[in-house]
Amino acid sequence: MLTVDSATRVLLATVPVDLRGSFNRLYGLVTEHLQADPLSGHLFVFTNRRRNRIKVLYWDGSGLWVCAKRLEQGRFTWPASEQKQISLRSEEFSALIHGLEVRAKPGWYRR
Repeated sequence: MLTVDSATRVLLATVPVDLRGSFNRLYGLVTEHLQADPLSGHLFVFTNRRRNRIKVLYWDGSGLWVCAKRLEQGRFTWPASEQKQISLRSEEFSALIHGLEVRAKPGWYRR
């Protein structure tokens, strides 16, 4: 299980990407698409078009990590945004990788 402390910044790419690549491809996506530094120590999270897979790129100070998760059923709930990336709190990231909805807009309900 992947755990993240509250000091680690989590950046979520809002546009689906081709996840067939690994270190170099994700590194390039972070620098070119997200315009961020892959060696910053932040977690960079990507999904595919079907939203049934995610990959996370992380620099731990001595090397890059790539973590992947594939759902056997269902889809990850990905927050919609006009921006290229969204910053998540560690609790939101944990909810996302466990299949819970992140940043749901409150709706009307009956009492």
